[in-house]
Amino acid sequence: MSEISKIIERHNEFFKSNKTLDVKFRLKYLKLLYTAIKNNLTELHEGLKLDLGKSENESFMCETGLALSELTHTIKHLKKYVKPQIVKTPIAQFPSKSYRIPCPYGVVLIMNPWNYPFLLSITPLIEAIAAGNTVILKLSAYSPNVNKAIIKTLESVFESGYVDVVCGNSAVISELLEQKFDYIFFTGSKRVGQIVYEKAAKNLTPVSLELGGKSPCIIDETADVPLAARRIVWGKYLNHGQTCVAPDYVLCHKTIREQLIAEIKKQIDLQFSANPLENENYGKVINKKHFDRLIGLLDMQKVVHGGRSDEERLKIEPTVLDNVNCDDAVMQEEIFGPILPIMTYEKEEEIISFVSSNPAPLALYVFSKDKKRIDRLTTRLSFGGGCINDVVIHIASSNLPFGGFKDSGIGAYHGKAGFDTFTHYKSIVNKSTLIDLPMRYQPYKEAYQKLIRKVMR
Repeated sequence: MSEISKIIERHNEFFKSNKTLDVKFRLKYLKLLYTAIKNNLTELHEGLKLDLGKSENESFMCETGLALSELTHTIKHLKKYVKPQIVKTPIAQFPSKSYRIPCPYGVVLIMNPWNYPFLLSITPLIEAIAAGNTVILKLSAYSPNVNKAIIKTLESVFESGYVDVVCGNSAVISELLEQKFDYIFFTGSKRVGQIVYEKAAKNLTPVSLELGGKSPCIIDETADVPLAARRIVWGKYLNHGQTCVAPDYVLCHKTIREQLIAEIKKQIDLQFSANPLENENYGKVINKKHFDRLIGLLDMQKVVHGGRSDEERLKIEPTVLDNVNCDDAVMQEEIFGPILPIMTYEKEEEIISFVSSNPAPLALYVFSKDKKRIDRLTTRLSFGGGCINDVVIHIASSNLPFGGFKDSGIGAYHGKAGFDTFTHYKSIVNKSTLIDLPMRYQPYKEAYQKLIRKVMR
């Protein structure tokens, strides 16, 4: 038996012990996890710095702090989440009571990506534990330094069989996907997501797929252009552009194009300095493979700001491309790096036509003061989630489900939505034994059938 098979066997035994069905047990470990994260912040932030060049402030704001916030929210509301949900009972089933009981799936596999290696491991883990599951967490091989801190943090809280961490390359992923799990939660690329989905289908395992896509940022002629530029520059170049919900490209009205580009240039200098490659708070590309891919997307003839890079330190300046068209290399795939293409439109229908002709993105952003246009765009276009007059921040709320749509993913999590993702609800009718109405039994009497038709119509 392989080591992975042994781990899964321990998890099945642990789940069958019924320990995780007790909400007090779940709360105990969620509180211990909160304390462990707080105690290991320095090591977690150091690991994120080594792997992705993240500053301590960015690491807390976008990873560890958000995880602590999710823990606080879950601990506060968990007793309410686990209560049976009473629903109305049809009159035809009188007298009875109808309700739904939340129950865990069992053994859950969570597969994390490398771009937010702590947050996107711990947030689904929090929700899976809150729902009463055991968790096997597969960490990305691309973030080895923070992985060590994650392992130390989790091993200080959870015993083996309850939560286990698995590291390794594609061979380990392949072996994991050959196993039988009760639920799989994957965050990563569409290509790998398709493999996960195919493997899960063989065991009829339910899945959540948090993928990505080319998230558009629409700016119309009524927008506050300086404010839009400030917020776009922050969200686009956060984590060196390696954010699944970052604005992938800008689609602006042609009358504001020059003003927008000027404001974006100004904001890049203000936020990252005139020489971003020397800014210690500006991260880096995860590895050489992704650095080379990003350099291959650059058309230097269309660069209007930035464009320089440092191969040794895996850094690329915050870069802006102008006069981009849909045939350019940068528009053929999700960028996932610090390159911002600018495209223009004249009529609103051009926006709808262009965005609708491409796969549904994970996020969509609209900068506008025109409420009717905002309503039309957010209603007619398909996307996972988004913001009006801002970017990225919708993912930071435990009260908003976060997830993709169509090509950008399946399922959602955060807060109650996360608890629901890792929960099966048993639907139950509790029928009284004091009365047994005869109308459903044969022989069917005409008077009874008239009554049935009346109450069931």
